[in-house]
Amino acid sequence: MAEAEKTEKTEGTEKKGTFVEKMGSVDRRIIFLLIGLAVLIPIIIEYTTAIPTSPLVQNLFDKIESLPPGSKVLMSFDYGPSTVPENQPMATAFTRHIFEKGHKLYLMALWATGPRQSEALIEDVISVEFPDKKYGEDWIHLGYKAGNQGLINTLLSDFTAMYTTDLDGTSIDEFPMMKGIGSLTDFDLILGLGSGFPGTKEWVQFAGDPGDIPVGGGTTAVMAPLLFPYYPRQIVGFLGGLQGAAEYEYALIKQYPKYEEKSRLASTSMGPQVWAHLVIVAFIIVGNITFFIERSRRKRY
Repeated sequence: MAEAEKTEKTEGTEKKGTFVEKMGSVDRRIIFLLIGLAVLIPIIIEYTTAIPTSPLVQNLFDKIESLPPGSKVLMSFDYGPSTVPENQPMATAFTRHIFEKGHKLYLMALWATGPRQSEALIEDVISVEFPDKKYGEDWIHLGYKAGNQGLINTLLSDFTAMYTTDLDGTSIDEFPMMKGIGSLTDFDLILGLGSGFPGTKEWVQFAGDPGDIPVGGGTTAVMAPLLFPYYPRQIVGFLGGLQGAAEYEYALIKQYPKYEEKSRLASTSMGPQVWAHLVIVAFIIVGNITFFIERSRRKRY
């Protein structure tokens, strides 16, 4: 009789544990499907998420905001096509803010792939949204020069030794905004957009520190931790990955609501990430719950 009761109890336990066991061993195809939907649906509906600006990003925003109109801002494109989703929204947000404040924008690159990314910025943003800004007076494209940190060192002492023409080969003497530019110290702010070496860190080490020049910028998420030791004494602030770009967009829209519809590139891209992460976290929680339930059941029987 006791044997029968024990058997019945054990069978009942196994039946109760069936659902738990299934939850603990979900088919990976279901996981992939849910992750796919979590990414696809926000893209289709163009879901955006407003990410409050952190002090790290807000400090850089405030720096550009506080510069007097006509200030000289050098923006270096030190990344390639593979990191465009992270870096390009930064360049777009910076450009809108710089022109909104009436600053002068100088484009250059430490990477050979940089000019193509800056040309995309010109085509998609400057030419479309700021047609009143005149080339050579409000903005200029100086192009790429080889040399890595050695180039930065040279520019710190003699800018015109390396840049005698713009990207198209026209002498810089013909552009009004190049008058008075003798070295990097003549710039009011340097923005380094990078995804590796050389990049934002080299701008801090070889320009910002020795020249006492304010430096900021943005990097891919994986590179961001390398810059934390420099903040806030050696770097004004920086954008870390897509989230940093979304935070800057949030600050820009908050200050200038007219960019509500335009400045959403990073915020829209963050939507799929947010939902995909929520799905992953949900599976981790379910997995842990089923683990402890199974362990507790084994201890009882």
